[in-house]
Amino acid sequence: MSNAPRHGEAGSGSSPAPSPRVFRAPSGVAAFILASIAALLLLGDAVVRAGWAEMLLLAPWLLLVVWFIYVATFASHVSIDADGATVQNLLRIVRIPWARVSDVGVRYQVRFTLDDGRIVNAFGGPVAGRPARPGVRAADNPRARIPPALRDLELIREQWLAAAETGSTTRVSRRWDLPTLGVLLLLALWALGAVIISGAAG
Repeated sequence: MSNAPRHGEAGSGSSPAPSPRVFRAPSGVAAFILASIAALLLLGDAVVRAGWAEMLLLAPWLLLVVWFIYVATFASHVSIDADGATVQNLLRIVRIPWARVSDVGVRYQVRFTLDDGRIVNAFGGPVAGRPARPGVRAADNPRARIPPALRDLELIREQWLAAAETGSTTRVSRRWDLPTLGVLLLLALWALGAVIISGAAG
């Protein structure tokens, strides 16, 4: 049972997080950036060595790899605003109004407990880790020694506790990430066209 204050009764000194605020795992951001840079370098090398035509035939395969890395590492995230939280796990998106949230905690990953007992785990966003090592001298700001994941969790909880009550009948919605799926379809058609053109040329 959570002992959190009722909605609208934020603790002393707390303030809502800027709206909207997005949380992603740093490792996912780094992986997507590195994959994008590698793909650009390979495509540039293909242009230099074989020309634009060959690069266009190679590009969909490299971009498909980048797409899968994007979905696996970068797409998953948590975003919050004044009305609720949005959790994206791979290609699945869950919109959770604050009025339906009974607790926000972290058990390796951020988890939202709903008023009906269901739990929504966030694959992306803050990830619990080992506490930061103390420095030689104590930090001036006590929050500086709090692990980043716990600081992010505190921001999420502050936004939740500061949210106005909107009624428990607000629906939790679930949908697919259609734009990202649309990009996959376009890349698949591009790759199919590359296969057909390569076969005809051969």
